[in-house]
Amino acid sequence: MRISDSVANYILELLNQAGGIAEIQRNELAGFLGCVPSQINYVLTSRFTPEQGYMVESRRGGGGYIRITRLKLSKADMIMHIINGVGDSLDGASARVMLENMVQSTVLDRQSAELIAAALSEKALAAVPRELRDTVRAMICKNMLLVTRT
Repeated sequence: MRISDSVANYILELLNQAGGIAEIQRNELAGFLGCVPSQINYVLTSRFTPEQGYMVESRRGGGGYIRITRLKLSKADMIMHIINGVGDSLDGASARVMLENMVQSTVLDRQSAELIAAALSEKALAAVPRELRDTVRAMICKNMLLVTRT
C-alpha cells in the first residue's frame, strides 16, 4: 500500500471514530505514520477537498492543528460540488482518483465509476487530438455525473 493510501485511510478512520470531525497535528501524524509532513499536505489537498465532501481548516503556530470535517451533503449536492470542481479540463489521472474517491465515499457505486472511467480513458478518446482530450474528458465526465444525480 502506498504511503498516501495509508495516510488517507488513517484520516478516514479518525473521521469515522470521531463522528465526522478529526483534528490532527501534521508533524505528529507524519512521525506516527513514518512519512514526511508534506505527504500529509498532499493527501489533504488531493483527497479531502470540498468537491469530495470535506472541509479542511488549519491553524498555524506552536499549538497549530488541522481540522477535517466531513460535510453532510446529499448525493445530488455532492455530485454537483464535484461537477463544479472539475472545471474546463480534466486529465486521466485526476479523473481516476476522483472516481475512486467517489466510490470510497459511496457517492458512486463501483460499476458506475468503472463505466465512467472507461468513457474517460485514453483508449476511448484516442480519436480526439491530444491537445483537446482533457477538455473533452471534462465535458464527458460532467455530463455523465449529471445523469447519476438521481
